[in-house]
Amino acid sequence: MRLRNIPGAEEAIARSAHVVQEEDAAGTWGSRFGNENPIHIEIGMGKGRFLTELAERNPQINYVGIERYASVLLRALEKLDEMETLPGNLRLLRMHAGEICRCFGEGEVSRIYLNFSDPWPKERHAKRRLTSPQFLARYERILAPDGRMEFKTDNQELFEFSLESLRESGWKLLAVSRDLHRDAELMRENVMTEYEEKFSSLGSPICKLIAARELCSAT
Repeated sequence: MRLRNIPGAEEAIARSAHVVQEEDAAGTWGSRFGNENPIHIEIGMGKGRFLTELAERNPQINYVGIERYASVLLRALEKLDEMETLPGNLRLLRMHAGEICRCFGEGEVSRIYLNFSDPWPKERHAKRRLTSPQFLARYERILAPDGRMEFKTDNQELFEFSLESLRESGWKLLAVSRDLHRDAELMRENVMTEYEEKFSSLGSPICKLIAARELCSAT
């Protein structure tokens, strides 16, 4: 995906109080939020609609949005600035997902959200997919023993790849739907992303899975 560069985006991000500027933040989130509440993260947060709504709904949970592209993160910051009341339990990071273990310590994260991630369709780029075994190994390090990962996509090929990758990596599948918006149970607390609203309006079925590390006792 080719993104338009927005002049001044990096400078605005560097000035923002919403953005944690240091990538080496592992083990510091309790002091940053001023509490020891569970931490949920979204990797590839886009313009931030999904995570902002979750933060407003759940003040007892701390949320961290991760986005690598400055121009996209700037749009998220602009939306936050438009809000009358800012959620105090939301922080943002600009970083590459491959560096995630620098940002979160072992067992520090309770939930990981992956929403409409880049499918990287060429086979030689498979390891770049956020559900590849390489990324799952990183998630295993930062997830709490009872932590979970939630993944949504409209890309059927990526969804099948993700299911196989999870099985091969020894993860436990807790829920799988190939048509989320027709699944009453999974839709009860569903929060729509911008892409989800767009694709579902075009008639594309949305796939979702929830997975946990095999040592997790959740059922």
